[in-house]
Amino acid sequence: MQFPDIASLVPHAKPMLLVDSVITADAENLSAELLIRDDSLFCADGAVGAWVGLEYMAQTVAAHAGYLAHLEGVPIKPGMLLGTRDYRCSTSSFPSGTKLRIHVKRLFVADNGIGSYACKIDDTENELAGATLTVFNSVSPDIFADEAVS
Repeated sequence: MQFPDIASLVPHAKPMLLVDSVITADAENLSAELLIRDDSLFCADGAVGAWVGLEYMAQTVAAHAGYLAHLEGVPIKPGMLLGTRDYRCSTSSFPSGTKLRIHVKRLFVADNGIGSYACKIDDTENELAGATLTVFNSVSPDIFADEAVS
């Protein structure tokens, strides 16, 4: 199955768009992948610190929300990472040349836009990191608009 370009699903632009593509998606799950390159944002001395895994997970959650919006034919909405529970990682960094897969599973979403996702990162063979993310997906695309007071 062909999925939309990741840039149309996540409200980030390069260089901050860190995830390369969607590889599977449905109403509750999305898997994305990226290749760590020497020129990847946050790459230093041939590797990206494992702490960036949280952002990989958050962008994959955003891709899931964007994918659902795409299916409904509505604009993507900005969101925010509210919190992380139990981030665990079996490595201190992701070396250049590593292909990572990020998997997210929606656990719940409330009517007010707050949701929870189980997330994991693997290198196609071994699970490298995991966490549960709490996120907010706004109810309106302009919720974060700058409102000037006259």
